[in-house]
Amino acid sequence: MKPTTYYAVIFTSQRRDGDEGYSEMADRMDELARKQPGFIDAESVRDAAGVGITVSYWESLEAIRSWKQNEEHLVAQENGKQAWYESYKVRICKVEREYSF
Repeated sequence: MKPTTYYAVIFTSQRRDGDEGYSEMADRMDELARKQPGFIDAESVRDAAGVGITVSYWESLEAIRSWKQNEEHLVAQENGKQAWYESYKVRICKVEREYSF
C-alpha cells in the first residue's frame, strides 16, 4: 500500500540509435530499484521515435537520494550520458493525492 504522500521521479529521455547494452542495463536497473528501501513502483513507456518516460514512486526524498547514489545506478547514469541518450530530464514531484477508476 502506498503512503498518503509520496514522491514521483519523472525521467524523460530521447534515446540514440542502437542498443549498446541498454536493454540489459534497463532491466537490471528496474530489478535493483525494486529492491531499494523506499521504492514503491515504476511505470515506463517509449515511443517509436525513441522518446521515453519512466516514472518511479518513492516513499521519501532520502530514498530517492539513496537510489541516485547506488553504485550500479551511477554506472548506468554515466553510460546513459555517454552512449544511450541524446538528452534527458529528471523531475521530482511530491504526490499529495491519488485516485483512480
